[in-house]
Amino acid sequence: MRIQWITLENFRSYRTLAFSPEPRLNVLTGANAQGKTNLLEALGVLLVGRSFRGSKAADLPRWESDRATIAGEIARGDVTRSLRREIERREEGGFTVTGEGCPWARAIPFAWRDLEVLSGQPQARRNFVDGFAGKIQPAHLTAHARYRRVLARRNHLLQRGGGGLEPWDEQLATLGVEIVRRRREAVAALDAETRRVYPELSGRDHEVRLEYQSALEPGIGVEGFLGEIARRRDAEIRRGVSLVGPHRDDLRIALDGRDMRSFGSRGQQRLLALGLRLAEAGPVETAVGAPPVLLLDDALSELDGETQERLLRRIARGGQAFLTTAEPSLPESGGAAWWDVKGGSVIETACAAAGGAA
Repeated sequence: MRIQWITLENFRSYRTLAFSPEPRLNVLTGANAQGKTNLLEALGVLLVGRSFRGSKAADLPRWESDRATIAGEIARGDVTRSLRREIERREEGGFTVTGEGCPWARAIPFAWRDLEVLSGQPQARRNFVDGFAGKIQPAHLTAHARYRRVLARRNHLLQRGGGGLEPWDEQLATLGVEIVRRRREAVAALDAETRRVYPELSGRDHEVRLEYQSALEPGIGVEGFLGEIARRRDAEIRRGVSLVGPHRDDLRIALDGRDMRSFGSRGQQRLLALGLRLAEAGPVETAVGAPPVLLLDDALSELDGETQERLLRRIARGGQAFLTTAEPSLPESGGAAWWDVKGGSVIETACAAAGGAA
């Protein structure tokens, strides 16, 4: 899959922009605060309808604008599809993103927040697993949204003494079993890919293992889930929260047998976080029939030159990718297209590998 062109109106720092990227690696360079990350964000919103930065819709329009527009065309083989996203103020004052998506449009982002998958709280790892599971099985995100609503209602009843829980128990168990099953499948696929990708990036024969950790046994059914709820009922009423379910699970990520949740240098964690994102690409391509677009924000920071070169070679072998950097040159980047981002404009430029003429 590739983005043929994109236009922006009143999006973030861009008043207007027309950008036609290359179908390979596109390096977005320039000084800080010139709009590189904003452009990556726009590409992501075009493809999937939301910001990979976790931004609210109200943050996306240009300052003092009531509306922003993103339009573009994407292609998969000989098939093209036009997309349009409107970010506009609703009557009650909030903002919303509207526009029809495309069933095979996928983006895999990397940003500094991905380090939280390695060193942050369990919620960051659950979000990562759910995001990946949703890319390969979109029904997962729908089930997860329903689960969160049921969980919120059930917790409300627990805080009021626990009356009327039975119908909510049934829904929590039914959705919870579905979510745990899909998460386990997603982690198994990601584990296999990461074992292959990370040694290539690091240049060493490291062993990476991903393990889904849950209080619920593999293969548990709805009745078993309900049994666990019944066993913890008194404790739940005392504490006023649901103590059983996928909202309490975690992901163990180990490098050479060491748990990366509490071990590893900043560089190791950054490279492994990148490896996890790149490992998503293979299963996603299998699921939708086209490679996803990579959106890599400042991905090369804190990596040495040899590691940067291995990473760039890996990216260049895939589909379309976008990489932001403040550096004027990089190690050999496989014939990447270079774009200078400055003051709301994006201009194609020429840049050689490090040590060559820029």
